[in-house]
Amino acid sequence: METGIPTSQEVNTQTADVIEPKQETFTQEDVNRIVAKRVAKYSDYEALKEKAAKFDELEEANKSELQKATERADSLQAELDAMKSAEQLRTLREEVSSSKGVPANLLTGTTKEECEAQADQLLNWAKPNSYPRVPDGGEPAGNVKKATREQFADWLNQNL
Repeated sequence: METGIPTSQEVNTQTADVIEPKQETFTQEDVNRIVAKRVAKYSDYEALKEKAAKFDELEEANKSELQKATERADSLQAELDAMKSAEQLRTLREEVSSSKGVPANLLTGTTKEECEAQADQLLNWAKPNSYPRVPDGGEPAGNVKKATREQFADWLNQNL
């Protein structure tokens, strides 16, 4: 009965064909020729290895120079950004100072709203609640014999 499935004897025969490699024989001359070809292929290996090492050294040195330049550029950019920010802040404070009539050096806010609020507070603080009352118009009272100026002059003369 034929089922299409190979028998164990057929399998063993097929495996034997696959497992047994062909064995070639080489003469000493053939081996020398093959080895010489391969050695010639890599004859400049040491020179290439030396060149690669030099290239790696140069690349590392350039990388270090590049890193230094990059760090310097980053540092300068940060300094420039800080200067721009300070200039914008100074301009903002000058703007609020001129519009509110307060000295710019008294403003410490970082936004326009903060500076305006500070200016308003300074103006409220500096504004007197009322003027002092002078009931007699600044004249010495009736029982004072000398004016304040004369009293001061006398005192000064006595103490010198």
